[in-house]
Amino acid sequence: MMLQKTGRCRCGAVTLTVSAVPVMTAACHCDGCKKMSSSAFSLTAMIPSEGLEVQGEVVKGGVQGPELDHFFCPSCKAWMFTRITGFEALTNIRPTLFDTEDPEIQAWCRPYIETMVAKRLSWVTTPAEHVFESMPDMADFSELLKGFAERG
Repeated sequence: MMLQKTGRCRCGAVTLTVSAVPVMTAACHCDGCKKMSSSAFSLTAMIPSEGLEVQGEVVKGGVQGPELDHFFCPSCKAWMFTRITGFEALTNIRPTLFDTEDPEIQAWCRPYIETMVAKRLSWVTTPAEHVFESMPDMADFSELLKGFAERG
């Protein structure tokens, strides 16, 4: 049976359908993620881009840079996903847009890596297995992907 998970923004105008399992999950404590998520950190599930279908219009928003494109619902302004220049094969989705009572989705919400912990609020803890003061070195990324896949 093929995987198919559907998530929606708060108002329901944008739907994400995912047909690929995440290749990595993360919590990020950078100032941008904290502000865009209005929370202590953002949660990300990285999925193969070909495994994501977007129904409805999305707009770019948030702090833009030459390497980051953040996409939002134009109506409710929910942060839907992020694409990173140079990593077009992967899309970072917000896993809490999906049914968080689903055990598979709960696993998507559990961060494997934790980034930008130098900016982490003092009371925050996560179950992440790999913790980085800033962002992981790109040289380490393939090993992190392999470790996540082996974890199952």
